[in-house]
Amino acid sequence: MGKKKHNKIDEDQVDDTILDEEIDKALSEEEEQNEEQTTNEATCEEAGEGAGKEAEEEITLEQQCEALKAEIEKEKKEYLFLMADFENYRRRTLQEKQDLIKNGGQKVLEGILPVVDDIERAIDAIAQGGDIESLKEGVDLIHNKLLAYLKSNNVEPIESTGKLFDTDFHEAVTTFPAPSEDQKGKVIDTVLKGYTLNDKVLRHAKVVVGQ
Repeated sequence: MGKKKHNKIDEDQVDDTILDEEIDKALSEEEEQNEEQTTNEATCEEAGEGAGKEAEEEITLEQQCEALKAEIEKEKKEYLFLMADFENYRRRTLQEKQDLIKNGGQKVLEGILPVVDDIERAIDAIAQGGDIESLKEGVDLIHNKLLAYLKSNNVEPIESTGKLFDTDFHEAVTTFPAPSEDQKGKVIDTVLKGYTLNDKVLRHAKVVVGQ
């Protein structure tokens, strides 16, 4: 009987040892699960933070893209506006130039008309057999009136007779032996008077040059 009791004690000790091992194993597994869970949670947090930063970066880039698109659209509209404004200016300037070319002589012609009226009156007086001296005086007045009008428009006669021959203002139609030594190279006679407009030759004087 003593032997049976001893065997029972041994069996109890074995059962306690097995139980302790099972408990230790269970605790170890639980600790491992807790550690794994903690690791997973940390990984998720890190992943969440990374995803948040990436999302913020994506939002920032998207905002920059939208801002650039808006700026480009603004520049495009301004460019188109300037192009349209320039085209309108070009057309208006071209039209004004055409009108100037077409009607540029209108003012000049209007100023000549009174002289034409005087000439017609002189012709009528000649046809009626008026006094010769009066007619001559009338023609002189018309001539002076015309010269005054030309001068008011910056048209000036070119001095030629007695002046040194100058190809800038004179055109030699012929040469003639100079009556004296000091007249060589000078204009002896003016066949057709020349004129300047704003100091630019409008018509060269046709002259005879002494040699």
